Amino acid sequence: MAEVPKSIDELLEDARRTLQRVTPQDAVAAVVEGALLVDTRPIAQRDRDGEIPGALIVDRNVLEWRLDPKSAHRIPEIRSYDDTVILFCNEGSASSLAAATLHQLGLHRATDMIGGFQAWRAAGLPTAGNDGR
Repeated sequence: MAEVPKSIDELLEDARRTLQRVTPQDAVAAVVEGALLVDTRPIAQRDRDGEIPGALIVDRNVLEWRLDPKSAHRIPEIRSYDDTVILFCNEGSASSLAAATLHQLGLHRATDMIGGFQAWRAAGLPTAGNDGR
């Protein structure tokens, strides 16, 4: 029997049930404690809106290869499956799906930032580059 297809809203809801999502303010505190903050937005969005200082930029299309601790293509900042990784996209949807995928790879402390970059900026937290205004 074929699996019943899910809508994107159902898929997103399923993904978020596996995550302990964080606010931008929570992300700031987590980074102080050693979490990696990872920007998965495309370059066009980063150019338009700016970046979060200190965030690692990892394109979404290579995210799993760069963050899998066993991958030959991982970034040096990833040391183990116990690393805390906080992903963000523009508004916090694509990053939820990506974080759920990282859970499947064994990164059980992966999560995403509620509201993404736009929530960070709206909270008045530091950005670099174009402020999009």
